[in-house]
Amino acid sequence: MEIIKADTHFNFVRLMKPAIVLSIAVIIIGIASLIWHGGPNFGIDFAGGTLIQIKFQNETHADKIRAAFKTIGFEGSIIQNYGPKEVIVRTAESGIDAKGLTARVDGMLTSSFGAGSYEIRRIEMVGPKVGKDLTKKALLAIIFSWIGILIYVGVRFEFRYALGGIIALVHDILITITFLSLFEKEFDLNIVAALLTIIGFSINDTIVIFDRIRENARKNNRLSLIEVINESVNQTLSRTILTSLTVLMVLLVLFFFGGTVIHDFTFTLLVGTIAGVYSTVFIASPIVLMFEKIKPSGRKGKT
Repeated sequence: MEIIKADTHFNFVRLMKPAIVLSIAVIIIGIASLIWHGGPNFGIDFAGGTLIQIKFQNETHADKIRAAFKTIGFEGSIIQNYGPKEVIVRTAESGIDAKGLTARVDGMLTSSFGAGSYEIRRIEMVGPKVGKDLTKKALLAIIFSWIGILIYVGVRFEFRYALGGIIALVHDILITITFLSLFEKEFDLNIVAALLTIIGFSINDTIVIFDRIRENARKNNRLSLIEVINESVNQTLSRTILTSLTVLMVLLVLFFFGGTVIHDFTFTLLVGTIAGVYSTVFIASPIVLMFEKIKPSGRKGKT
């Protein structure tokens, strides 16, 4: 099935510079947003502390919940809505075991709101040392995935292709983090899993186009690299759109009907998938062209 015929002639390379300018502008906005918010909104996985999820029978004001937690020594608790009549309470590390904490919170809620008016759905505790260790491992997971892809693409194709692929992946992660910061999404292990999924999806699409560029470059040695890239992207455009639309339709269903538990995870995948398609067409291949201008590969056609 072809949505767009393989013999189309859209000049994607012509949009290379505007696309790069747009990407840089979005990334700068993301950096400014991170500075404004004091860094990523780390979840309990990375920041450490205690997370308590409570569902009330009736809507309860956040100030009343915060005042109730003060009675058991949880000063400065952060109250976040987590769906209808449901809240997430975040506090600093409690210093007691989970069983003791559950009993203390249960007693406080009973005295403040009445028995049967609430349900403690989960309590999670992460120490600061564990949070730092998880942060380090999450960063290493992303960096090692980039290194592995760089080696794989460099061996399968050429270094300039590997460079284009990695720059596109870094671009996708930065764009996704920008939107996570702008919408104040929590950065936890689920988000790391989403980022790694984005990396895998994006490089798969990029390699398909790189494979077609290499094939067309061998068959049409007299064509310039600009013409080869445009021809290759046009030939794979239908496949790119079909694959991306299939993924996006599933993600949209999960985003709107999957519930609050996977909402941030799905949001991350949505942004990353769109960024991945964009970078595959407008970032990865033009980087190959830029590298060709710096260090020509000896093609007969003019770059």
